[in-house]
Amino acid sequence: MIHHLKGQLIEKNPTHVVIDCNGIGYLVNISLHTYSLIPDSEAISLYTYLQVKEDSHTLFGFMEKSEREIFKLLISVSGVGSSTARTMLSSLQPGEVTAAIANEDVGTIQSVKGIGAKTAQRVILDLKDKALAVMDEGEVLVSQNNTGREEALSALEILGYNRRQAGKVVDRIIQENSESTVESIIKMALKKL
Repeated sequence: MIHHLKGQLIEKNPTHVVIDCNGIGYLVNISLHTYSLIPDSEAISLYTYLQVKEDSHTLFGFMEKSEREIFKLLISVSGVGSSTARTMLSSLQPGEVTAAIANEDVGTIQSVKGIGAKTAQRVILDLKDKALAVMDEGEVLVSQNNTGREEALSALEILGYNRRQAGKVVDRIIQENSESTVESIIKMALKKL
């Protein structure tokens, strides 16, 4: 399995990129979401997924680990192939896909070209619990960038509050007042929980 590629960007298209890694050019299929995140600089690093079939080996690339995880979940559903999953991640942001699955929003998933009502329902049925886990991992990744948020969440969790519920409240508090100290975040969160 090829976990990631790091090299020189040779070619950039909305559907694929070519990355030169020590003299070997890898053609990597990407979504429009990843395309929008790829810088125009020469150095590039992509998380990858290698799909092996009896007649081809296809490499898919993602700027974010969470997008790769969502892609892997989508292709695990019967009736959703790699091209449909890539189309879904091109039409919707990865967060919108997980939110649609978690909220059982058939209409949003069905709005993607190539996905009918039955497939949309199957995606929701098969992935609801897994999508929630990916969303939780995403929240943890975001929280690592903000130590004040993490400290406040840990304190609230020790006090017996649900981490997910507390996370939503803490995020709202930080949005409203980004300069809050850990103590003030905890005090305001206690009032709202």
